[in-house]
Order: sequence, then structure tokens, then C-alpha cells
Amino acid sequence: MQKNSSITYVLYYTEGCHLCDIAQALIEQTAINYQHIDICENESLAERYGMSIPVFVQGKRELFWPFDAEQLQEFLGD
Repeated sequence: MQKNSSITYVLYYTEGCHLCDIAQALIEQTAINYQHIDICENESLAERYGMSIPVFVQGKRELFWPFDAEQLQEFLGD
């Protein structure tokens, strides 16, 4: 069952980032659809999030690493 299917979520990450892998695993435990975007493919994203990834975004809201399953659920529930 998918929750929040009309809301767009994005995980900003980059290849080889073990923290990004952990964040992705946490997100995949939820029943939401999300996109994952490699910041290295976009210069402005790399400048904005290069020192902060992984970052989970919905609209103007940003959940910066570190976050755990409880914080993720709170973010999804807001």
C-alpha cells in the first residue's frame, strides 16, 4: 500500500556515499514513492547539497542526515 502518493519526495544522494545507502534503506522501509537524484549530475544541486547529503526533500521541506526511522516518519507525517 502506498502512502502520500500525490506528494513528491526526493532523496538527494551521490554514488559511493554509504550514508546515502543507509538513508535509502530507511526510506525503502516506508510505503512511499520517491525519486532519487544524484547531485553530481547537476552543478547547482552539488553546490547546494554537496556537504549535506543525503537529504530527503518534499517541496520546501528538507530532512538532513543524520535521521532515523522515527524522524523520517515524523517528516512523512507532517
